[in-house]
Amino acid sequence: MVSYDRDGPVAVITIDRPDRENAIDQQTATELGEAWDRFDDDEEALVGVLTGANGTFSAGADLKAMDLKDTPEGWLGFTRREVSKPTIAAIEGHCIAGGLEMALWCDLRVAAPEATFGCFERRFGVPLVDGGTQRLPRVVGLGRALEMILTGRAVDAEEAKEWGLVNQIADDPRERAVEMGELIASFPQETVRTDRQAVYDGLGTAIEQGLAIEGWHGSRSLETAMEGADRFAGGEGRGGEGVPEE
Repeated sequence: MVSYDRDGPVAVITIDRPDRENAIDQQTATELGEAWDRFDDDEEALVGVLTGANGTFSAGADLKAMDLKDTPEGWLGFTRREVSKPTIAAIEGHCIAGGLEMALWCDLRVAAPEATFGCFERRFGVPLVDGGTQRLPRVVGLGRALEMILTGRAVDAEEAKEWGLVNQIADDPRERAVEMGELIASFPQETVRTDRQAVYDGLGTAIEQGLAIEGWHGSRSLETAMEGADRFAGGEGRGGEGVPEE
């Protein structure tokens, strides 16, 4: 139901329940939690990609099985936990209900042109309990989040990108997500992780507190910064060399 594959420094976690549009039952939720545990413990995996098989990301909770349990890690197995490394959602087809909440858990999102997003559970009175009410406003803003949550309407990939819900649109989102992961993995990892954590730790704080958080995290990677400065002084990276164009 859930596979874990490594493509160089990128771990790809795939939900594979084709008969249920990759909806999540309890067994799948357990396997997702185990997959993210494996990712966190895998020292050679520097970036994680979450995707769905057979042209669909996920339809969310399996409303036929209705066997999910409220655990400290979240109903879907991992949405209340943190991992220490960057994550990317590679999205095709439906990314709805709990599927949207899983995509929002990731740091970045790449979608196929035909991808569809929405809180379709609104039709059945199923609440958002895997981070959607908290993460969606942080990503797209309060008004747009409330529109999606209260109306349950579908949002296509182009609108999602316009809103900032999607970072990039690609014909093969998994391939593009792996490319992004490889780019991120090519950078000094200590600073990638401290800067990422500073962003999350500073969310919702006053600017003064946020700056203090940033300073503390930054101080943990000063040795890496000094090494990078030495490389620059030696001629590496001049004129923007090595900076991605997209």
